[in-house]
Amino acid sequence: MLIGSNHIESHNEDLLKKHQNKLVFTASEINDTEAIIQKLIDFQIAIPSWALGTGGTRFGRFAGGGEPRSLEEKIEDVGLLHKLNNASGAISLHIPWDIPTNYNEIKTLAAQHGLKFDAMNSNTFQDQASAEHTYKYGSLQNVNKAVRKQAIAHNIEVIKHGIELGSESLTVWLADGSNFPGQLNFRKAYQNTLESLEEIYDALPSNWKLFLEYKCAEPNFYSTTVADWGQSYSYVKKLGDKAQTLVDLGHHLPNANIEQIVSILLMENKLGGFHFNDSKYGDDDLTAGALKPYQLFLIFNELVEGMDARGMNHAKDLGWMIDASHNIKDPLEDLLQSVEAIMIAYAQALSVDRKALEQAQEENDVVKAQEILQNAFRTDVRALVAEARLRAGSALNPVALYRSLQVRESLIDERGLKTVATGL
Repeated sequence: MLIGSNHIESHNEDLLKKHQNKLVFTASEINDTEAIIQKLIDFQIAIPSWALGTGGTRFGRFAGGGEPRSLEEKIEDVGLLHKLNNASGAISLHIPWDIPTNYNEIKTLAAQHGLKFDAMNSNTFQDQASAEHTYKYGSLQNVNKAVRKQAIAHNIEVIKHGIELGSESLTVWLADGSNFPGQLNFRKAYQNTLESLEEIYDALPSNWKLFLEYKCAEPNFYSTTVADWGQSYSYVKKLGDKAQTLVDLGHHLPNANIEQIVSILLMENKLGGFHFNDSKYGDDDLTAGALKPYQLFLIFNELVEGMDARGMNHAKDLGWMIDASHNIKDPLEDLLQSVEAIMIAYAQALSVDRKALEQAQEENDVVKAQEILQNAFRTDVRALVAEARLRAGSALNPVALYRSLQVRESLIDERGLKTVATGL
C-alpha cells in the first residue's frame, strides 16, 4: 500500500490551525526552537525488519494479519512508516531471515521508499536447517572449535550481504552462556569468544563498525558471555577502533543506571548505538517510552551533552534503532509510537539549558540542577516534533492518519489474515 502526498496534505490541513497555536506557545517556553526543529528533521531511527510482524512469548503467538511475507514487503512497510513520520529512513536486516535474492532490485526498492540499510544483524542463537552444527551450547564461545568456526563464517557472510546493500555495520548479539553452575568455564568461554570476534573483526571493511551487544540474562539464566557493558567494553577495547558497544535498554539488571553507562561509553569513544525499547520486568521489548519516559529523557540528556562535548553529529555518529516485539499491538502503530517517544525525549534533551545546568553542577546546587532537568522533561515539546514532520512533508499525527486510511485492513486484504513475517 502507498500513502499519497494528497492524503498527508488533507490530514495536515485539518489539524494545522490547532498545531500552529500549540507551536506558538511552545516557542514561547523554549529557546532556539528553530535549531531544535532542524535537528529533529535530520534525526533518523532505523526500523528492524523483525519488528514488522507480531512477536510472541514461549507460550504462544497471536498473529495480527497482513504481516510482511518477504524482504520486499518489509521494506514496503518501513516505507509506510517513513512516509508518515519522515524519521524512519533506514531498515536493519536480520540474516538469515532477510537474505536478498537480487541486491540491485532490493536497493532500488529501498531507494524508492527513501530508505537506507542500517546495521546488519547476525543470528547464532538459532539453529539453521542447513547448518552442520548446533548452537545449543553456544556459538562463538562453544567448546567445540567446529561450532565456533561455523558461527564465525556466518557473521562474515552477513558482512558480505551488508557490503552489497551499502550497510556499514554489523551487530553481534550472543545468546551464549550457561544455565547451571559448573556448566561453563567462564575464563575459557571469554577467551573463545574473543578469538572468534577477532576473526570477524578482521573481515570488516575499513569503513565498517562492529557493534557488540550485551545482555544480563536470557536465554541463559546463570551466566551470559557478554553480560553487561563492562564485559562488552573489555571485548571491543581489545578488538580495535572499529568495535563499539551497543546498548539495548532492556538488557540490564533492574534499576541499572543506563544514563551513566551511556555517558562513560561515550566519553571512552566506545558507544556504538542503541536498541530502543522499554521494560518493567526484563527484556520486555515494549514500546519505547511507554513505562519509563523520564529515564529515556535522562539517557538523551547525557547523549546530547556528551556528543556536543566531542563535536559529534547527532544524526550520523551513533547508530539509532528500535528493537521491540509487538505481541498484542499492530506492529506498525507500535513503531510509530516508539519513534514519537524517542523524538520527544531527544527534543526535551535539546531544550535543556546547558549553561545553567553546568553552573548548578559547579556550585553543587542540587535543587537547581534537578529543577532544570525536570522543567525540560515536563515541557510539552510535541509541537516541535510535529513541526519537524510537517516541514519534511509528513503527517502531523501519524497514528491518526494510519488509522483513518485503514492501512492494516488494506494490508490484510493484500496479504491475508494468516500471514507470518519471515523469521518469526
